[in-house]
Amino acid sequence: MDLRLPGPRMLRRRPRRLAAAAAAVVVLAGAGTWKAVASDGAPPPVHRTDRVMAVGDGVRLDTSYITAGEGGRRPAVLLAHGFGGSKADVQQQAEDLARDGYAVLTWSARSFGRSTGKIGLNDPKGEVADVSKLIDWLAKQPEVQLDKADDPRVGVAGTSYGGAISLLAAGYDHRVDAIAPAFTYWNLADALFPNGVFKKLWSGIFVNSGGGCDRFEAQLCRMYDRVAESGTPDAAARKLLQERSPSAVGDRIKVPTLIMQGQTDSLFPLGQADAAAKAILANGAPVDVDWIAGGHDGGDMETSRVQARVRAWFDRYLKDDKAVDTGPAFRVTRTGGVDSTDGAAQLRGASGDRYPGLESGQQPVALTGREQSFVNPAGATPPAVSALPGLGGAGGLAQLSSLGVGVSLDFPGQYARFESAPMTRDLRITGSPTVTVHVRSTSDVAVLFGKVYDVGPGAARPVLPSQLVAPVRVEGAKVGKDVTITLPAVDHEVEKGHRLQLVLASTDLGYASPAAPATYTVALKGDLKVPTAPGVTTAAAPLPAWVWWLPLGGAVLALTLLLTGHRRTATPAPDPRLAEVPLQITDLSKRYAGSADRYAVQNLSFRVEKGQVLGLLGPNGAGKTTTLRMLMGLITPDGGETRVFGHAICPGAPVLSRVGSFVEGAGFLPHLSGRENLELYWRATGRPAEDAHLDEALEIAGLGDALERAVRTYSQGMRQRLAIAQAMLGLPDLLILDEPTNGLDPPQIRAMREVMVGYAAAGRTVIVSSHLLAEVEQSCTHLLVMDRGRLVQAGPVGEIVGSADTLLVGTAVPVEEPVVEKVAALPGVAFAVRTDDGLLVRLEAEGSAQSLVAELVRLEVPVQSVGPHRRLEDAFLTLIGGSA
Repeated sequence: MDLRLPGPRMLRRRPRRLAAAAAAVVVLAGAGTWKAVASDGAPPPVHRTDRVMAVGDGVRLDTSYITAGEGGRRPAVLLAHGFGGSKADVQQQAEDLARDGYAVLTWSARSFGRSTGKIGLNDPKGEVADVSKLIDWLAKQPEVQLDKADDPRVGVAGTSYGGAISLLAAGYDHRVDAIAPAFTYWNLADALFPNGVFKKLWSGIFVNSGGGCDRFEAQLCRMYDRVAESGTPDAAARKLLQERSPSAVGDRIKVPTLIMQGQTDSLFPLGQADAAAKAILANGAPVDVDWIAGGHDGGDMETSRVQARVRAWFDRYLKDDKAVDTGPAFRVTRTGGVDSTDGAAQLRGASGDRYPGLESGQQPVALTGREQSFVNPAGATPPAVSALPGLGGAGGLAQLSSLGVGVSLDFPGQYARFESAPMTRDLRITGSPTVTVHVRSTSDVAVLFGKVYDVGPGAARPVLPSQLVAPVRVEGAKVGKDVTITLPAVDHEVEKGHRLQLVLASTDLGYASPAAPATYTVALKGDLKVPTAPGVTTAAAPLPAWVWWLPLGGAVLALTLLLTGHRRTATPAPDPRLAEVPLQITDLSKRYAGSADRYAVQNLSFRVEKGQVLGLLGPNGAGKTTTLRMLMGLITPDGGETRVFGHAICPGAPVLSRVGSFVEGAGFLPHLSGRENLELYWRATGRPAEDAHLDEALEIAGLGDALERAVRTYSQGMRQRLAIAQAMLGLPDLLILDEPTNGLDPPQIRAMREVMVGYAAAGRTVIVSSHLLAEVEQSCTHLLVMDRGRLVQAGPVGEIVGSADTLLVGTAVPVEEPVVEKVAALPGVAFAVRTDDGLLVRLEAEGSAQSLVAELVRLEVPVQSVGPHRRLEDAFLTLIGGSA
C-alpha cells in the first residue's frame, strides 16, 4: 500500500452512445509486451501486457494489464497508485488479485512513472477522462466480464491519490460497480485548508513530491503560489480544489464502497472518511468503514489484512458471491491488547454492525480553568509541534506516532489550557470530541489549534493521541465570538486516574498562522463532549489456531524425527582456529524460490567477536531476516558457509544449543503464565532444568511480578521481553534478535536496549537486526549495513554513523533503487543506502554536503532535510529548525 500523498485519478460520466467513440481514442502507441511471471512457483502463472496508451492532447499513459489462468471472462479491477509513485508500486497487489480471478489494469497517472501530461488533481478533462477511457479499453478485452456491450464488470481500488480516483470513478462513470478507497480524502479543500487554515507543510510536501510546481496544471501552480505566499486560502482556491474532489459528485456515488482510513493521519484524518461514508450511505449504497492502524504520519501497519478485505469486498460485489464474509460494517484497529501471540505488532479489532459516525454516544466531561490570555508571536515563531508531516515512513517516527507517542510541544505563553478531574473509570474515545469556547483577539482574525491530551498521574508526559490537532480560523474575533471546536477524531482509551487536557495554541508547525503579533483570550463555555460509540465492542481475542493443533503437530514431529533420525547429512569438520569466534559467515547466498538470478542474500561475509552487539541494518527487503534464518539453520543457503564457534551450521547442528534466538516472533500459550511458558519451552528442549538459568534470564529481561500473570494479559512490551527471556534461557553465548523493538513505545525501547547491552557486558555476543538507524546507533557497538542482499558497509558504529561525514537525507517519498545507485556513484560519496528515513550517505574526505545537496536536486530527489545523524532527537530538531 502506498501512503505517499493525496490526490485522485478520476472517471468521467459519459453517455453510453459516446463510449465507443471515446474508446477509439485509446490506441496502442507502443509495442506491448506479453510475458508470463511465475511468482515463487505459485500457480497459476501471471500474464502481464505492458502498453503505452494515447489518451488525447498528446498525453500517453503507461499501463499494465494482468491476468492469470486460462480462458473465461472475469470481473476487472482498476488499481491506482499513490501520489509520486507509479504503476510499479501496486504490481504485487495486482498479481495477487489476478490470481484471485480478476483482470487487473494498472497505470501510471499523468506526470508519474513513464506517463506524460501535467498533474491535474482530479481534473475532469484530464485524469477523470483518462480513467473512463481505461474502462472503455477493458470493455474490449476477451477476458473481461461484461454487463452490457460496452459495460465491463469493474471495481476500482487505490490508496491516497489512488483512493480518491476510486471515489471519483464511481461518481463520473456509471459503469463502475464497486470501489475500495483507502487513506484518502473526500474534499481536498477541507483537507488542505481545514476550517480556513492553510496546511502549509503538507501542501509543500505535496507539490515537491509531484516534481515541483511546473509539473502541475498552470492554474493549480498559480493557486499554490498565491496561497503559500499569503498563508491564507482564498475563495477561488477552495473552489478550485472542491470542484476536483469526490464531494463534488457525492450524490452520484451509489455503488458498494469499502472505506479504509488511517488513524494516524494529519493529511487526511478520519473526518474525511466520515464525510464520505455519510454521503454514500445517504445514496442507499452499502458502505463499510475500517479505521486502520497507521496513516500518512503513522506508516502502514496492516497491508495484508487490508488487501484481503479488499479482495473479499470485490468477491462479494463483483463476483456476486453472497457467501463471502466482508467483515463488519464498522471496524477499528486498536493498538495494544491481546492478539494471537504471533510476535507481530499488538493490534486488535473492535467492530459494530453499523457505522456510528464521529458523534455517537457523547458524554460530557467537565473541564476547569479560568479565562486565559496568550500570544500569537510575531511571525508565528516558534511554532508548537503536533505531527511531523511527511515522516509517516520514517521508521521509528511512524511507530511512535501509531502508538500515540510523539514530539508534541507547546511553548509557554502561546496557549490556554483547561483540565478535567481524574477519570473515575476507563474512558474510550471513539470519534471527534467537541467543545465551545469564547474567543477574543486584539486582531480581527484569530487562528487557534485545538488538541486534547491524555495526562497520566504524577510527572507522566502528556500523550497527544495520534499526534492530531484541529485548526480553526475565527473571523470577527476582535469583538469576541463563541466558537464550537470539533477536535480530531481518534480511537483512544483514557485509563482510570488519567485526566483530559484541552489545549488551545496559537501556532503549529504544520500550519500557517497570522504573521502579525496578537493577544488571544479564551474562556470555556461548556463541557468537553466526548463520543464513546457504545455500539462498538472489542471482541475477546480467541486462542490462536496453533494451540489446538499443537499436540497433533508434536506427534507428527516426533514421528518424523523417529523415521529420519538415523539419517545424517555430512557436515564439515569443526575449525579449531574459530573455536572462540561466535560467528563467521563466508560468501553466504540465498536465491529467491524459482529464480536462478534473483538473490535475497548474495556473497555475504562478516565476522562477529565476543562482547560485541552487532546491529544488522537495512531497509525492509534488505535480506536481514533471511540471513538470520540461515544462521539459525532454519533455511538452507544456496552457497557459502556459516560457522558458530568453529562449527558449520546445518539444521539440528549441536552447536545451536549455544545460540538463543528471537526471529520472526515467538508463540506463547495465552492461558499460561509467563513463567509456565518458559518452563514448558525449556522442558521441550530435553535439557536439565538446572541448565536453564531461568532466574538469571528473567533478571536481565526485567519482567518482575508480571511473570506470574497469564500471558493474555501482557502488553506488547511485556510479550517482547518474555520472548527475549525465552531466547536467553540457558544463557547462550550468542543471542540473535530480529527486530526486537517492533511495536514498543519509547520507554520499552529504552528498556530493551538496556537488556541487550547488559547481556553482552558479560562477554557474550548479541546480533540485532533493525531497519531503524537511530535504534542500532544507540544500542550497538558494531554495525553491518545491508541493501538488496549485499553488504554495503561494516565496522564500529562510530566509524559509520558517528561523524559529520555521514549525512541522513530525509526525503518526502521512499527513494527508488536507481536513485540510490546514482547517489552512490557521485564523486566524493563512499556509499549510499536506503533507510526508512530516506538515504544514509557517507562522504569521502573530498566530498561536501553542499555538493551532495546540489546533486540530489539535479537528480530530482525530494529532499526534506540533510544533516549529520547522531540521534533520533537530532533528526526532529533538524526538521523543526529547517521548517520554522
